[in-house]
Amino acid sequence: MANRKNFRADNTYMISTDSTDNPKLGAKVLSDGRESLFLDFYLGYSMAVSSKTGKEYKRVNNKREFLSLYLWQAPRTPLERQQNKETLDLAKKIRYERGQELLENQEGYRIGKQKKEEVNYLDFMADYHASYTKKDANQIRRARTVFIDFLIDPKGKLLPEKITGSMTEEEKEAVRKSNAKKEAQREKKAQGLVVRPQQLTKDLMKAFTEYLINRFTGEGAHTVYGRFKKMILAALDKDIIAKNPCRGVSIKKDYGQLKKEILSQEEIVLLANTHYEKENPDIHRAFIFCLYCGLRWCDVKDLTYANVDYSNKLLKFEQSKTKAHSAASGVVIPLNDGLLHLIGQPKDGNRNQIIFPLPSHTMCLKALRHWVARAGIQKHITWHCARHSCGTNLLSNGANIKTVASILGHSGLAHTEKYTRAVDSLKQAAIDSMPPLDI
Repeated sequence: MANRKNFRADNTYMISTDSTDNPKLGAKVLSDGRESLFLDFYLGYSMAVSSKTGKEYKRVNNKREFLSLYLWQAPRTPLERQQNKETLDLAKKIRYERGQELLENQEGYRIGKQKKEEVNYLDFMADYHASYTKKDANQIRRARTVFIDFLIDPKGKLLPEKITGSMTEEEKEAVRKSNAKKEAQREKKAQGLVVRPQQLTKDLMKAFTEYLINRFTGEGAHTVYGRFKKMILAALDKDIIAKNPCRGVSIKKDYGQLKKEILSQEEIVLLANTHYEKENPDIHRAFIFCLYCGLRWCDVKDLTYANVDYSNKLLKFEQSKTKAHSAASGVVIPLNDGLLHLIGQPKDGNRNQIIFPLPSHTMCLKALRHWVARAGIQKHITWHCARHSCGTNLLSNGANIKTVASILGHSGLAHTEKYTRAVDSLKQAAIDSMPPLDI
């Protein structure tokens, strides 16, 4: 692989330089300043007869697959360069996995094929993530990372400590040094870690779910375990494991209680007015937009100007999470002038442009945590907290629960009712904040 770009007539260039690579990784330059990554497959040749000369010739059979992965053509910020690196690494993994599949289909073998009892399940998880193309790929990767954390550190002693806005700079620096040391210890312990399929027992799964419940708040434990079980089922389907160790081991999801932190209306105003050097304005715009409209990260990152009806001040889109699975996957949200200002207008009238060109989910979270700390808000805020904050604040302002459910794209009221509990707790906190009666 090389970084030199030798452009061809069709505005493409090849990233793969090894003549033995099949498929080869390449990129096509788009008009919006991005490069779309693709794979070119060589599928052999067939003999054909020229209609002009009547002579027989070899006709090469090729196929091109676009990966729906994009690079910044000229990255200008550290965030864009980091996004390019992560995207390119993922594309290289996919290229390798497609090459393995090609060899298996054409030659009847697979490089590195092993007996079931010799397989390292962690390698299988890595391969599964590399070839995974759905929008929750980051959650799949996260599930593998958390499982490794559990294996090397079941009590969570090596997990990073949180840095909050209430700390002094000296305390923050001490935590950073401690976290760097812990990270080095985790990396060292993770090297050479091997998990055989026969080691995946029900007792191990029970211990893993207990670890998840202790480590995460809100729906984090349920989300990670759900992606972990998806990989288990894939291993079962490929005959990597003989039986499902997760059967009968579950993490119950409490739909009646809101566990994530929410931002009050005063905190939202404070956050919107907080700026810092080298901030990413697209992250700033997108998160504020989610606080007012209740969008998930996976939905806001894919919004285009074509989703906006400027005449009627409406936002229309299909939810990625429930698309093709729910009748309520289509959402229509009214927009006010402030939200339309956040959205802006497409450059050159191209309505297919992305409204909020965001970096990776990881980079967005890092920026968000820094932003929240700079605002002096001492809460653990993730991107999904914007959705919960929106639902809670709408109810606090007197919105009907059915209206809130419609804005958030809920198919029923069960998910929306958890916000009513949060509203009740806010009311109680408001009453408790009053001066005590001395009668």
